[in-house]
Amino acid sequence: MELYDNWWEEKRSSHLYSIMADNELNALHKKLFLDLKLAAEKQAHMWEKKIKEKQLPPPPAFSPDFRTRIVAVLVKFLGAENMHTILSAMKIRGMSVFTRYHNEHKHISVNTSSNLRAAVFGINDGLVSNMSLILGVAGANANQHFIILAGIAGLLAGACSMGAGEYISVRSQREVFEYQIAIEKQELEEYPEEEMEELSLIYQARNVPKPEADKLAKLMIDNPETGLNTLVREELGLNPEDLVSPISAMISSFFSFTIGAGIPVLPFLLGNHAWNLFASISLTGIALFMVGTILSLFTNRSPILLGLRMLTIGAIAGTITFYIGHLIGFAQ
Repeated sequence: MELYDNWWEEKRSSHLYSIMADNELNALHKKLFLDLKLAAEKQAHMWEKKIKEKQLPPPPAFSPDFRTRIVAVLVKFLGAENMHTILSAMKIRGMSVFTRYHNEHKHISVNTSSNLRAAVFGINDGLVSNMSLILGVAGANANQHFIILAGIAGLLAGACSMGAGEYISVRSQREVFEYQIAIEKQELEEYPEEEMEELSLIYQARNVPKPEADKLAKLMIDNPETGLNTLVREELGLNPEDLVSPISAMISSFFSFTIGAGIPVLPFLLGNHAWNLFASISLTGIALFMVGTILSLFTNRSPILLGLRMLTIGAIAGTITFYIGHLIGFAQ
């Protein structure tokens, strides 16, 4: 029921705020999280009162679900700052304190949660594509030598393709962003008054009164770094945090795909046994379920449902390639 769901959401928020505050080194951020924890508790109490007013059974004692426990562990090890994308997906407020502008010497840094998501997708691609390739070759009744050869070839080809594609994509995006930011920086240096007026107009379009919009725009422009960051976000609609390193993205994609593609091949490297294919399918299935579980952290969905969905997708892809390989092998 919606009342119970709302109560549980607030209790979950309170639970995570407490963990975030316990592991936060910044005193201001710690205070913010503690204040938000109290606010969440008040909201939960409000929902409890509504439940009582409707003469419904009181909610049970709060117990964090599996997904919340995973996020709590990650917050303890990685910190709330590096988890702010996942926390935002869980409707945790106050994450804007971690939105910051990376200046030139910080552009090589990469947001941890974004890296985690990209790595998970890379592993998933490696799992599905190489397992499908191996099943296709196995379906053609090829011997273990050819299965290993196909698996390693698929691993190397896929990893190189993923790495190269990611490098080109991120490099192109970065060049476009850097060019637009450079133009905005030059305009800010040469025409600060005009830029301040444009920024004020943007705030006014958001129903901010003109005197306050002018004051806020002047405050932003008077600080060059903050002014440039604000103009880039407000006028261009760009996020400076997207200026990640193409080399880091390339390396991350290469190795994440390699890890995923290596799992289906691993059992065949342990010797020629009757159980090799079964072990390969089993390991891949477990890995796919784990990938779905991890992806649920970014989508606020059930870990079990997403795990099963990922497993089903992999099973369908593998089955299709196995029977195609079988038909080709039979024809020959």
